[in-house]
Amino acid sequence: MQDSHEQVSNEQGYQPQAVEAAAQQYWSAQRAYEVVEDPSRPKFYCLAMLPYPSGALHMGHVRNYTIGDVISRFQRMNGRNVLQPMGWDAFGLPAENAAIKNRTAPAKWTYRNIEHMREQLKRMGFAYDWTREFATCTPQYYRWEQLMFTRLMKKGLAYRKNAVVNWDPVDQTVLANEQVIDGRGWRSGALVEKREIPQWFLKITDYAQELLEGLDTLPGWPDAVKTMQRNWIGRSEGMEIHFPVEGEAEPLTVFTTRPDTLMGVSFVSIAGEHPLALKAAQGDQRLATFLEELKHGGVSEAELETQEKRGMDTGLRAIHPVTGEPIPVWVANFVLMGYGTGAVMAVPGHDQRDWEFAQKYSLPIRMVIVDRGVVDALVEIGHDLKTGVRADAMRNALEGAQTDPVATSAALGTVQEFERRIQQDAAFTERGTLVNSGDYDGMDFAQAFEALAERLEREGKGQRRVNWRLRDWGVSRQRYWGCPIPVIYCARCGALPVPEDQLPVVLPEDVEFSGVQSPIKADPEWRKCACPQCGGPAERETDTFDTFMESSWYYARYTSPGADAMVDGRANYWLPVDQYIGGIEHAILHLLYFRFYHKLLRDAGLVHSDEPATNLLCQGMVIAETFYRENADGSKDWINPADVEIERDERARVVGARLKSDGQSVQIGGIEKMSKSKNNGVDPQAMVEKFGADTVRLFSMFAAPPEQSLEWSEAGVEGMARFLRRFWREVVTHAAQPDHPAVDPAHLDAGQKALRRQLHETIQKVGDDLGRRHAFNTAIAALMELLNALGKFTDMSEQGRAVRHEALEAMVLLLNPVVPHVSHALWQVLGHPETVLENVAWPQPDPAALVRDSVTLAVQVNGKLRATIELPANASKEEAEAAARAHPNVAVFLEGQTVRKVIVVPGKIVNIVAG
Repeated sequence: MQDSHEQVSNEQGYQPQAVEAAAQQYWSAQRAYEVVEDPSRPKFYCLAMLPYPSGALHMGHVRNYTIGDVISRFQRMNGRNVLQPMGWDAFGLPAENAAIKNRTAPAKWTYRNIEHMREQLKRMGFAYDWTREFATCTPQYYRWEQLMFTRLMKKGLAYRKNAVVNWDPVDQTVLANEQVIDGRGWRSGALVEKREIPQWFLKITDYAQELLEGLDTLPGWPDAVKTMQRNWIGRSEGMEIHFPVEGEAEPLTVFTTRPDTLMGVSFVSIAGEHPLALKAAQGDQRLATFLEELKHGGVSEAELETQEKRGMDTGLRAIHPVTGEPIPVWVANFVLMGYGTGAVMAVPGHDQRDWEFAQKYSLPIRMVIVDRGVVDALVEIGHDLKTGVRADAMRNALEGAQTDPVATSAALGTVQEFERRIQQDAAFTERGTLVNSGDYDGMDFAQAFEALAERLEREGKGQRRVNWRLRDWGVSRQRYWGCPIPVIYCARCGALPVPEDQLPVVLPEDVEFSGVQSPIKADPEWRKCACPQCGGPAERETDTFDTFMESSWYYARYTSPGADAMVDGRANYWLPVDQYIGGIEHAILHLLYFRFYHKLLRDAGLVHSDEPATNLLCQGMVIAETFYRENADGSKDWINPADVEIERDERARVVGARLKSDGQSVQIGGIEKMSKSKNNGVDPQAMVEKFGADTVRLFSMFAAPPEQSLEWSEAGVEGMARFLRRFWREVVTHAAQPDHPAVDPAHLDAGQKALRRQLHETIQKVGDDLGRRHAFNTAIAALMELLNALGKFTDMSEQGRAVRHEALEAMVLLLNPVVPHVSHALWQVLGHPETVLENVAWPQPDPAALVRDSVTLAVQVNGKLRATIELPANASKEEAEAAARAHPNVAVFLEGQTVRKVIVVPGKIVNIVAG
């Protein structure tokens, strides 16, 4: 490295392109970041969510991966055996769309993008072990998830059933909920149909309780993520209640978490796909037409909640399990077969969705729950709950009551508010006290739950149940660019797993892709195979896996490169992941499937841990200004910030903006997430070419705490470039001096001690900020303050130069996780034959240097700051009080006052209470 050292030393100016190229060439030649298992050292597995190979890095990638790299490099300098891998989440719909647009095959487009993005990542100087790289679209990767799936089939954890899906009749594919926009396919624009087709599922619900309880074992995960997962899993205790149906052998079964409202049921809602609805439609053309209409539209919960409530009476009558009253059975468009039993007991008085439906179709609204205030109001006038309660009856009773007028008026107000809510605005959905419920009047929720459960279980009309909002994971997709589901269909033997010795089932990559039909569905030769059981003719499954399958176990494959199994024994050295990093938008689906798949790996004996990652950091978005010009039709042409020149007034406030190319004004929009739709993205590659990777890394870590949104600012990037140039200059100038003496703590003067104390306070803070708090921005701020202090430190004595040398060496090491290229070069400039990589440890604070000779105390009089005083660090409380009283500004406020109490907090404050 001596040649590189001399080259850097002789160049006084910071040249980021040359510095970064030299460092990266060295790391590559040394295979610096390749790692193997070493039981003698503590391990640290740092993982950022793998990217989709879209074609180019964006600033969100840069921020995410810089966070991981800073953590990895810090842990490496602290003696840990660090694994930081990288790969590609390469299957999925975007590749199909790009293939259609560019008239190429998805595979060719994907692999080309991987090549380009890999070089971009290397340009950023990320410390990845590239020997572990893989793309999830290769048979070498997905063969193992095919193997896992076939074994899950044999265990009953993978199964096939009909499910209602969003079907695009033009593109001939199932659409995800987010691909249905206003009831139409996002790409074709065709009206989406609800269609029931066979789909493959994984039984994640078998793990629901463990997934829920496991969240309590993850203190290193953000509370927001754990809350979202708890809500998604949605454990609820309730009852399954059976409603007999006149003329039918089988009852309607519903699940409810509110059995206390049972006496308020005025109808039962069923899904349009429910067998009873289909049977009733056979003799009712109007109903049959309505059921056909219900096939259009999406199936997401959000759409079901917001769409107009529609329904029709089937003519069937259910029997109330307690009162024996016949209740109409309605088809409702907000009930789906895929959710629960496909039937819901409707209590419009106490469920808002049912209330809206009942209002529209003039169905009865029965009030059977009142809040405590209503009950107290009734008791106040001597009303007996057993006589029945209606809002109008309560009002009449109160108005005629011969009781205390004040109490009656208060009670009347309570009842009138309750009546207004029930009859005019909304259902009363809170828990309360039962009324109009016969034997159950006066009970609260818990009492009614217990009493009704005991009765219905005794009579065989219901039972207690724990229900889950979580549904089994539907893994079938009708798309081409995905992992083939390893199933064979035989007319004689049914659905069978592909034998393990025939795996992988390889997806053909050299195909013509139009986007209308999957090439493997259109190719009879690919589908054709022999039944593994009877040897007869059979066909392959042409659905492919949901791409969440690949991203649910990739973290484990990184631990076992080249293994002739899904993972091998190396996984138990590295797992669980010590630090996982990714956006909070993945809080539910990816992170839940990630946890579920780890439990599948554990139960298959492949890993020993219960959870895949100990700590999770969710970084915020990268946001930027938006600019546009409005067209005549009201639409907007969005203009990239790089093409805009900002106009500022004399106080640097933004007063306008204009397009650089024509000098004409443009409108300034809001600050929004960088996106193609708003054309406000910033090309990281352009920034790296202009400022260098270290500058971009430094800005990404300094501009905001990692969990908050980062507002992009080129002025901020320029500020980071100036900081690095200053630091470079400081080190190179110092290194040019003939000698670098060692610090002798016993012979430092006050100025030298002060700078050295600031240095070791900075070492202490930066170590805590990077290692424990992940507060990268405050760590960098402390280093900037230290550089400012060095700039003002003009002591050129022997010990002055020694303190400066110690400070600059420490700063190079403290900055290394964030700006590794600069640190690599400057460590050599400071005369070290080894590089920062070669067992150079993280600096440790010297406790002796942290000791202060003097301290500054704030002096308050009656809680208000009146002065500050400087005292020896070992000054007594009496000395502190005397010095505080003697300060002229304090004495003024004590004049004519009696000092009642003096509180001294050593090293902090003196508070004098006077009056």
